[in-house]
Amino acid sequence: MEFLVRGATQYDEPGVLVVFEESAQDVASNVASLGLDLDDLVARKLLRIDYIRIDPVAPIESGDYSLEGLFVRIKSAIDEVGAKRIALDSIENLFGTSTSDFLVRSELRRLFAWLKDLGLTAIITGERGEGELTRRGIEEYVSDCVILLDHRVSEQMATRRLRVVKYRGSRHGTNEYPFMIDDRGIVVVPLTSLQLEQPVCNDFVSTGLPQLDEMLGGRGYYSGSTVLISGCSGTGKTSLASSFVNHACRQGSRALYFAYEESAHQIQRGMSSIGLELEKWVRLGRLRFHCVRPHYCGLEMHLAALHNAILEFDPQVVVMDPATDLSVIGTEIEVRSTLTRIIDFCKSRGLTAVITALHHDVRSEAASSVGISSLIDTWIEVRDVEQIGERNRAIYVRKARGIAHSNQVREFLITSKGLRLVDVCIGPEGLLTGSARASYEEHLAGEQAVMRRRTETMSKELLLREEILSSRIAALKSEFESERSRMETEFAFLAWQEETNRSSRDAVAQTRTRAGGHILDASKEME
Repeated sequence: MEFLVRGATQYDEPGVLVVFEESAQDVASNVASLGLDLDDLVARKLLRIDYIRIDPVAPIESGDYSLEGLFVRIKSAIDEVGAKRIALDSIENLFGTSTSDFLVRSELRRLFAWLKDLGLTAIITGERGEGELTRRGIEEYVSDCVILLDHRVSEQMATRRLRVVKYRGSRHGTNEYPFMIDDRGIVVVPLTSLQLEQPVCNDFVSTGLPQLDEMLGGRGYYSGSTVLISGCSGTGKTSLASSFVNHACRQGSRALYFAYEESAHQIQRGMSSIGLELEKWVRLGRLRFHCVRPHYCGLEMHLAALHNAILEFDPQVVVMDPATDLSVIGTEIEVRSTLTRIIDFCKSRGLTAVITALHHDVRSEAASSVGISSLIDTWIEVRDVEQIGERNRAIYVRKARGIAHSNQVREFLITSKGLRLVDVCIGPEGLLTGSARASYEEHLAGEQAVMRRRTETMSKELLLREEILSSRIAALKSEFESERSRMETEFAFLAWQEETNRSSRDAVAQTRTRAGGHILDASKEME
């Protein structure tokens, strides 16, 4: 039906459906659950349903068997809608009573050749045989393409699978592919891993925690990368993933959250207690939850459901929480194969994927049960740290490809106001967390307060000493100025006195010189 309906609605190729077991009304009613409206297509002359009833009472063979009557009836239906496609369901009804394999083969060849001559693309269904692809083991040899459908139950998990057995003139995948049938039709998921040709992006997206961004080079995760958050139960894996989703939605991105342990309402309620209101983003259409138990279906169906949900919602961010729950429905190799395909699919679409992994033994390597650590771009580990009777959380970046990341282990706090990373506190006994950190920080604060007080006291003493010294210097300067003034006065007096004495001596000398001249003159007169 998908073949005919998609051809009519998407490629403008009308089709004919020939059925032998159900009436046209029954067919239309059955496929309506897949979202296919056959009555509308019939009314628009894009589809013709021809129900050919074959009497269940075994007929009596008489003469040569021929499909000429079927050809005439089919040709009439083809001409009515101008069909380009045709489907016959199913071939066993035409040859159910025939015992001649040669007859079946020759009539099948004639039917296929006749359909080719009309330029029709035909799909003919057949039932599985014992040890053969079909009941007679003939149909697959005269067909150009053979597609094998299988509904298999493993560990009480039912999965539909599809395999292209042969396709003449074409290279095709030979593996089995899971497929699912829902209200949107059939969805086939390739199982073969994609080639390592995924595009990369040099942009970054925030983790939702500024302190964690700092540990990742100050920028966060690479956009389109895959992030693994691993740890024991209760270490905060879901909180970290939800914080990332909350930030992405705040930035306008769409996020798809796959949960395998809690319902959407449980997650929203739990995250609201730490300040993350995810319900708001659900109402705005930016966040969608897909919550199922792992035992709901097999690994292939989980993979198909994830593909289908991503293609429908077209998110930028995907979360799987926790991926390790899938290990209960498959072996380690099967789970690793499934997660590898999920990672490849997300990378091919440029999605930033966050995968949480639960490990039960604190001494074991994180995510060893899923074995995907080597495929991960950024690996963040959260763990419990027990000190003085307390259990606290610690976080560190185990690996981050292409990012210069911190090697520090930091305390991780989950509070009513959100998540917070505490700066590293190293004491005499190593990394300190919880009460030990608070006590040590209080002790350091006390010591710092004492040091501040001592510093303040010493600063005051130094200032006082400086003031005293300044006063002494000022007094000495005053004394010096006074002494200098006295001495300058005395020097001036001495200079004046010396000048006075010199003037007196000069005056006496001049007087004596004048007096001597008069005496000399008098003596001359006496002669």
